[in-house]
Amino acid sequence: MRCRTLNRPIGVIDSGVGGLTVAYEIMRQLPNEQLIYVGDTLRCPYGSRPPHEVKKFTKELVRFLLTKKIKMIVVACNTATAFALEELKKELSIPIIGVIQPGARAAIKSTKNNKIGVIGTEGTIASNAYPDALKQINNELEVTPLACPLFVPMVEKGILHGAQAKKVVNDSLAPLKTIKQIDTLVLGCTHYPLLEDTIQQVMGENIQIISSSEETARETSTILEIQHLLHKKPRSLQHYFYTTGDIHIFKKIYESLFNEHVMEVKNISFENITI
Repeated sequence: MRCRTLNRPIGVIDSGVGGLTVAYEIMRQLPNEQLIYVGDTLRCPYGSRPPHEVKKFTKELVRFLLTKKIKMIVVACNTATAFALEELKKELSIPIIGVIQPGARAAIKSTKNNKIGVIGTEGTIASNAYPDALKQINNELEVTPLACPLFVPMVEKGILHGAQAKKVVNDSLAPLKTIKQIDTLVLGCTHYPLLEDTIQQVMGENIQIISSSEETARETSTILEIQHLLHKKPRSLQHYFYTTGDIHIFKKIYESLFNEHVMEVKNISFENITI
């Protein structure tokens, strides 16, 4: 029975394509694990939606993954993590993690002056999830949050580089640039690492940019190891990708991130899913 469970895939969910940054790190760090990814690009962004909608959509993604007999779920969306993770932990019998705690820990390791900036969607920033997570670990931290609502729609359209991307990033981050003290900036949305080069240019090379992707992959590995669910033997794998929206844009983002062609992306509609 344990062997069959060991062979099951890891499920990764996101409001769109941003969670591919987390999926990439999991695939890189855990090459013997199979992934099933679901991106809700049709209803993206989640950041401007009320908490009850975010919870409803997140649970629909989770229910879909449960039909695939997964062994663990990674909520690769900061807004969904902020609003739905704790409730899902109580409801599920399999391990489930989000991206906020891993990102907070990485930021604390990075900062030298205890002054951290956090950028995210309106929902994530309004939830106060990052300041809470950071100060639970170190109450001496000074945390400056900033909502950047234009980033996710831009990424979902595939605009990752160039003059338009730089202008949007520069205008959005202008309030943070006047705060000279911060030495660390947390990308509090999994879409934002796709703009990391531009964000670094705008903020300057002295600011340490933190993405939760690598830390989340490490935490995934640790939990699977503790639960005796980590697949260590080499095997031939096929990963599966699903989206509720435009397959062409999804593939474009995937290929820019992974530097390879995605084998197959399927459309899904939650109207047809019953549990």
